[in-house]
Amino acid sequence: MTHTDIEITAELIRELLDEQHPDLADRPLRLGARGWDNQLWRLGEDLAVRLPWATDNADALLRKEHAWLPSLAPGLPLPVPVPQRLGEPSARFPRPWIVTTWVPGEPADREPVTRGEEAADALAAFLTALHRPAPEGAPVGRDRGGPLADSAEGFARQLASATELGLIADPDAVRAVWEDALAAPEWTGPALWLHGDLHPANVLTSDGTFCGVIDFGDLCAGDPAHDLAAAWILLPDGATDRLFDSYEPTPDAATLRRARGCALTRALSGILIGDAGLHGRPGGKPTWGPPGHAALRRLIASHG
Repeated sequence: MTHTDIEITAELIRELLDEQHPDLADRPLRLGARGWDNQLWRLGEDLAVRLPWATDNADALLRKEHAWLPSLAPGLPLPVPVPQRLGEPSARFPRPWIVTTWVPGEPADREPVTRGEEAADALAAFLTALHRPAPEGAPVGRDRGGPLADSAEGFARQLASATELGLIADPDAVRAVWEDALAAPEWTGPALWLHGDLHPANVLTSDGTFCGVIDFGDLCAGDPAHDLAAAWILLPDGATDRLFDSYEPTPDAATLRRARGCALTRALSGILIGDAGLHGRPGGKPTWGPPGHAALRRLIASHG
């Protein structure tokens, strides 16, 4: 992890806008959030500026969103941050940055879903619309979209760390879910468009249900199980099956087994980041822990 050497301020952003997109430079500007890869600043009422600040690979992720998301967004039933402008590296700021539409709502790690059935239907409709065959040349995920076996070493490290830190009560039960997922037949269908990073901080809520999806930096093509894992990560107890009943086409048993494995890695990651402050975030992200623990409990119960 690495933070940019340049302090990101409203003054800096206004200078960047004035230099490259002067028609936007006079809009009101205020900090929205400091995310995993980017800082988010609200620009007026309907736009946002995202600038990489904490990871080396954020530059490529922003360019990927700018290249692909505008053509996908019109077909999606939930609002997403549609890229409007691309800022190029300059003497003032040596990395690319992006202007997108603003998506209102609160991250689900801070305001969890309370209307489970409505949320399950909304997420199923979003994934049904997104999961279309991707064209040749579509991006390949860093560790998303491919065979679950590609994540085996990472899962083993996660489980060992969580066990050593005393963050999970029954590592054998977690391992049993993983081994079942790993034994499931691999995806043989076409590579489908995937969001790639559907965890609670990347899905927005309002009035107890989902109202938007953000951060498409891990957008890629591959196995839909990686996105369907969100059923255990994002939804409250009793709503998981509703998503699979509403999603089209209905996922087969092998896909659901793989999805449980994908969900395990997300749950453990949330627990380690939220409870232990691992992965380069001093102090952690405390709101990530509770959804991770809840998902782990649901995954173990669904396997039993």
